[in-house]
Amino acid sequence: MLPPPETSRVATHRVACDGATEIPGGAALGHPRVYLEIDEKGYVDCGYCDRRFLLIGGPADDQAAH
Repeated sequence: MLPPPETSRVATHRVACDGATEIPGGAALGHPRVYLEIDEKGYVDCGYCDRRFLLIGGPADDQAAH
């Protein structure tokens, strides 16, 4: 399996993704805004752009162990 193209560490279970958050003036370059819920795995992937949202301190957060 390939790794996700981009991972964002977040502090909340509910996140929004539009695919263009980091592109200046890039709303037209992204995708429709979707709201995603992180479950017991500790992460969720956007179905449009494959960005992974990782819950800080959650079960999938490798940096929490350090």
